[in-house]
Amino acid sequence: MKRATVLGSGAWGTALAMVLADKGLEVRLWSRRDEHAAQIEADRENTRYLPGARLPDALHATSDLAGALDGAELVLVVVPSHALRGVLADARASLPAGVPLVSATKGVENDSLMLMGEVFADVLGAGVARRLVHLSGPSFAREVAAGLPTAIVAASDDAQCALAVQRVFASDRLRVYTSDDAVGVEVGGALKNVIAIAAGACDGLGFGHNTRAALITRGLAEIGRLAQAKGGQPATLAGLAGMGDLVLTCTGELSRNRTVGFELGRGRTLADVLAGLGHVAEGVKTARSAHELAARLDVEMPITHEVFRVLYEDKPARRAVVDLMTRELRAEF
Repeated sequence: MKRATVLGSGAWGTALAMVLADKGLEVRLWSRRDEHAAQIEADRENTRYLPGARLPDALHATSDLAGALDGAELVLVVVPSHALRGVLADARASLPAGVPLVSATKGVENDSLMLMGEVFADVLGAGVARRLVHLSGPSFAREVAAGLPTAIVAASDDAQCALAVQRVFASDRLRVYTSDDAVGVEVGGALKNVIAIAAGACDGLGFGHNTRAALITRGLAEIGRLAQAKGGQPATLAGLAGMGDLVLTCTGELSRNRTVGFELGRGRTLADVLAGLGHVAEGVKTARSAHELAARLDVEMPITHEVFRVLYEDKPARRAVVDLMTRELRAEF
């Protein structure tokens, strides 16, 4: 591959675009906003979302969607989950036929309750699954951009497509594993953001390491139940897209979702927290759709349900913790 296009100029899209450019590809980074693309191109830095990271010479920003996609041999989509459907619809006529599509978008779409792979199929047709690969795993954009050692997973229904994406992203700083469980990888990547809000709230309330460890462990259990209900493999959740990403997002200070929870635990309102965040915290929207999806599939997800109530029903975070702790006693497995 010689040319790649990245749709989405947030921190993660920019970091992955840098990875591809450092591998020797000509990369076009698309932003919906003209002024943002112009700023990136002029300053050679994404000052809004990834300040301090100097962009490689082979990376160029543009707001021209059709032009960005022209001649692309790989298309990486890294937009917020609520924007994915619209971006795919706008890009559909310009997408090069047959090239690998890589999704680094994590979430469950509100209203439709679709995973991101299902949104791809809904917009582009069921056949897209043969060339769609999901990237997930414990990976803060700032650390990837800085070249710190990181491991992620590339999951696809098509083994050869996963291998191709593995090869194009892998380097001495980014180790990429493959998986045939796209659904499990997607569910892990989406739901860890919801559990991270809960973990942050517990930290904000002043609880300790015991609380965090219990929350992560029980959060992983309910993520696994939802993955299995969607057809995923429970073992996947023991890997990078499950436990790995969950631990990082629940404990790392760079986690936007943990930050949201932390501030809620300290007593701030959701509107106030989001106004000052400056970035999308996917777990806020995913909490609603995961709550509704679990109800539809009859999957028990108590932590997710309590996060939903804290975010959307103004339930005090401390009361949510008490209600989780006093649920009916049961065996662990």
